[in-house]
Amino acid sequence: MNSKILIIEDNEDIRESTAEILGLAGYDVITAENGKIGVELAQQQLPNLIICDIMMSELDGYGVLYLLSKNPETAIIPFIFLTAKAERIDMRKGMEMGADDYLTKPFDDIELLNSIESRLNKKNKQKDFYSKGLKHLDELVNKTDGSEALRNLVALKKVRNVKKGQIIYYDGDAAQGLYLVLSGKIKVAKLSEDGREFLTGIYHEDEYFGIHDALVSKMHTESAAAMEDSSICLLHKDQVDDILNKHAVLAMQFIHLLSTNLKEKEEQLVQLAYHSVRKRLAETLIRIKEINNHHVFKISRDDLAAMAGMATETVSRTLSDFKEENLIEKKGSEIHIINAEKLTNMKN
Repeated sequence: MNSKILIIEDNEDIRESTAEILGLAGYDVITAENGKIGVELAQQQLPNLIICDIMMSELDGYGVLYLLSKNPETAIIPFIFLTAKAERIDMRKGMEMGADDYLTKPFDDIELLNSIESRLNKKNKQKDFYSKGLKHLDELVNKTDGSEALRNLVALKKVRNVKKGQIIYYDGDAAQGLYLVLSGKIKVAKLSEDGREFLTGIYHEDEYFGIHDALVSKMHTESAAAMEDSSICLLHKDQVDDILNKHAVLAMQFIHLLSTNLKEKEEQLVQLAYHSVRKRLAETLIRIKEINNHHVFKISRDDLAAMAGMATETVSRTLSDFKEENLIEKKGSEIHIINAEKLTNMKN
């Protein structure tokens, strides 16, 4: 069975030429001349992939993506934006909302077909990410009355693949919802007025981040980026609110997560205010060990400095001291904690 592709584009020439290319490539193509019709067709036809222009009358591309993300049946459909070169600066907004890719007009046939093939292949592999990411979800919610509702919500969400170093959201952006890490590693950080980064958290598989921003502040109060190639999914705020309002025990679990995150940040602030350089770095190493649940882990000097609130050069010198004292071993970005007890009990 051929894949069905919906093209939403108000420029007739681009719409027809794109449809012709895809038809020749063996795809079943349906078209819409504006966003409003595009949403209706997407809900009726449930295509395998959607290609959508950003700037349109009736309803723009962002509005199309937003409405489709609210419908469980259309939320998981791969979505590719078409954008003019002048609009590329706005593409971060589209990617944050859940778009999978974008093509800059004018694009050639090969670029179009490669993008479509890549997104369809990734969709076929999506179930593997879900099974991996949901493996321990029941442990998080302790098999509460809301666990099945939360599992269903996540299972209907689209996997977003982010490359190492890719920004997920910036401090000050509107919070669309909270995020679940399906695989990889995500860091969350604050930037000082002089541009220094203070790393407030590292999140691994089966962990949520952005909870406070989504449920309390409504705006992101920190920035988030991938520390390595990762897969995440966004749980929209209104959908999570609905589940939490219906399931009190599950809501308490999220309150526990929030309070735990706040306590950890308070402890970081105490370290910055009162602890020596050696003790701060020692406690940071122990915290990273606990986050990774392993004595051996990889972290860059810059990220380690951001987490400890120190200069990178100071981190390098202190790590060298720890190595000479046989507290750690270090090879490149890999750190092996040899004596966790001495690091934990480091004097101020």
